[in-house]
Amino acid sequence: MTAGRPLRLFSCNANRALAEEIAAWLDLPLSACEVGRFRDGEIQVRINESVRGADVFVLQPTCAPVNEHLMELLVTIDALRRASAARITAVIPYYGYARQDRKARARDPITAKLVANLITVAGADRVLTMDLHAGQIQGFFDIPVDHLLGVPILADYFAKKGLEDMVVVSPDVGGVTRARNLADRLDVPIAIIDKYRPEANVAQVMNVIGSVKNKRAILIDDIIDTAGTITQGAQALIDRGAIEVYACCTHAVLSPPAVERLTNSVFKEVVVTNTIPLAEEARIPLIKQLSVAPLFGQAIRNIHRNLSVSTLFD
Repeated sequence: MTAGRPLRLFSCNANRALAEEIAAWLDLPLSACEVGRFRDGEIQVRINESVRGADVFVLQPTCAPVNEHLMELLVTIDALRRASAARITAVIPYYGYARQDRKARARDPITAKLVANLITVAGADRVLTMDLHAGQIQGFFDIPVDHLLGVPILADYFAKKGLEDMVVVSPDVGGVTRARNLADRLDVPIAIIDKYRPEANVAQVMNVIGSVKNKRAILIDDIIDTAGTITQGAQALIDRGAIEVYACCTHAVLSPPAVERLTNSVFKEVVVTNTIPLAEEARIPLIKQLSVAPLFGQAIRNIHRNLSVSTLFD
């Protein structure tokens, strides 16, 4: 890649398929590493090639089972640090625990900050991630964070579909910036769903701000977890005269009963990326998966060459 430090790309077990895609895009072999378990369940990591003086990237989204995958990442980073890697970048396409980013009630933990501390103390020199649930999480780290955006990938897909009379819809007030970004790229208006959430993973749609009648609506969020919020939002849009409703997100968490809810919903199509691997039950015609490998590959190349990453946001 450069005349300086060699580049090495490692993968733990959370999303090896994406790591292989990125390695192929970079025209590099995926480095030799075994991440297994001792008989008592403790994580065992073996780095099977020299990394002394290397620029190392470790790909591991902290998706379900999040605690297992987080520990795999931490132990792998520690192994690489002790093996004298020159620089270690934690490539975390999906950052778990990101929704615990503040104290919503008395005595709540701020787990997103705790995880940032763990990754830093383990020995990571920088982090490369995508669509953090809360942008301020970048400030939880005391090391550089490169924050990629999934909206350009989603916008390119919908632009190529050639849909007419589109409107981009945010499922809540907090997602307006993301919806505006997609709407600007597609040159279409936006609408907002105003909802009341009585407790976690439970949402009640209250109102739709903006015109959706006779429109093809695209609901956008960063995460689809149990799909309760987004399926209720889709029905509200149909009830208010939308012709078709599409959903899109970067991170397809899809905790049960998400797939069942999406299958029984009014959605024409649900577009996600492969920051998280799809479970077998989620591999259905309704769900379209787009690859983030080229974007992460270019980001890794730019970081390795000490070039700007912000140019990839355009």
